[in-house]
Order: sequence, then C-alpha cells, then structure tokens
Amino acid sequence: MTQVPAIQLSDGTSIPQIGFGTWRIPDSKVTGVVLAALEAGYRHIDTAAIYGNERGVGRAIAASGIPRDELYITTKLWNDAHLTADARRGIENSLMRLGLDRLDLYLIHWPATLQYGDSYIEAWDALQQFKAEGLTRSIGVSNFLPHHLDALSGETPAVDQIEVHPTFSQRALRDELTRRGITIQSYSPLGSGADLRNRELARIAARNSKSVSQVIIRWHLQHGLVVLPKSQTPIRVRENFDVLDFELDAHAMSRIDALDGDNRVGWHPDTARL
Repeated sequence: MTQVPAIQLSDGTSIPQIGFGTWRIPDSKVTGVVLAALEAGYRHIDTAAIYGNERGVGRAIAASGIPRDELYITTKLWNDAHLTADARRGIENSLMRLGLDRLDLYLIHWPATLQYGDSYIEAWDALQQFKAEGLTRSIGVSNFLPHHLDALSGETPAVDQIEVHPTFSQRALRDELTRRGITIQSYSPLGSGADLRNRELARIAARNSKSVSQVIIRWHLQHGLVVLPKSQTPIRVRENFDVLDFELDAHAMSRIDALDGDNRVGWHPDTARL
C-alpha cells in the first residue's frame, strides 16, 4: 500500500496528510463509501457529530478489519454542546456511535459566536480535559480565526480545519496559523467542485497527465496542508488518493497560487448562523 506522508503536530503526535472527508454523505451510504476509501489506502477518516453519519463510519471501521492503531479518526463537537457537561456528552456520544474508546483528533466545529457567544472558550477547556483523560490523542478547532484563537487559554490547538482551495487559498490566515505552530487542514479542497472547472488548472493537469482533482490535491500536499477530499464515487475516491507518484514544478505551483480570489464556497466564521 502507498505510504501517505505524515505531518508532526505541535503536541508530538503525527497526522496522515491525506484524509477522507464524509460531509454530506448520509449514514445509509457512508459505510460502503468509507470501506471503499479504506480499500483505496486511506487511513485518515474525518467526520462530525452534525454530519449524522458517525454510526455508519463506525460500521466501516469495524468491518474493515484494519487494526485500530493504523487508523486516524477525527470527529467534531457541534455548536450547541460547548458548555462543559454538554461537551462531555458530545464526545461520549461520538465515541459510542463510532464504536471507539478514543479518538485521534477532536475538534470544536465552529466558534458559532452569533448564536452562542464566547462559549467556545469553555468548550476548549473541556477538550483539554478530554485529552488528559485519554479520550482523544489530539485536540484542535475548525473555522477559527486569529481573534478566536486569542481567547483560548492553556494548550494551543494542534489543528485548525479551514476552507482552502486554489481559488480561495486564505494565504494570510495560513501564514498566521503556521506562525502559531498550528497545522492546517483543508476542507472543501476542490472548492466543492467549482475549482474542477478552472481552465488554468485543466491546462496544468493535461501537462502532467493527471486529472484536475489530482493536481489540486497535489498543490495542497506541496504546501504542507492536510487535505480532506471527498467523493461518493469509487473511481474518484481512488483517483483522489493516487497523488503520490508525481510532483508539480515551481512554475505550476506559482500559477495555481495566482488563482487565489474571493471564491469562498462555505460560511464565514464570523457571520455563519449554524
């Protein structure tokens, strides 16, 4: 099996640089899709309580026969569970649905300040306790901006999962997270499909005899990002994983970097009502 590169996190653990995202894959379908991803070689699976598919992901983990220590499982605490007692129920319910006794990475899904004020600060304190108890090896956040991070105390998040893709590369935020020692995970790494239609990316893909999605994923890897592609189509699942046998040259990387614009496809962390 192809060896996926790993990135060392600030807490001393390591994370596979390619993960499989499961957003919007219903529980009724996710077991088969995750099994296909595991068969293709993925060992890093990303889910969340709000996705409603943790049980199906757990079924795939159990059916795969892959030893637990060879898997990297991430899930996320939803916005209405930031208070300490709710957060504990959140992680315990996620572990139960996944059929696991520990996670590899647990994230606060959103700061959600419009609905819940600064309750994410209490959630962060709870996550640090969960890590101390061994319920998760690493802890982090998702969709956090620098002013959210500034409000946290104690341990620095190991990871911030943010929207990143060629037409919305968030370079200033990435630079700031890197300065803080926080590893960046890219969600919507293909721009929810929008970047696949970019003509410049199509030209670069043709010159490398690769698909556009493979070129985009390779761009993420070469920027040192943890990338979380998602597909429900087995051939696309395999294709998105098959990116370790080529490199983009500096010219191609700079051309992709130049595509950056204001093409956010998700919600802004400060204005999202979730």
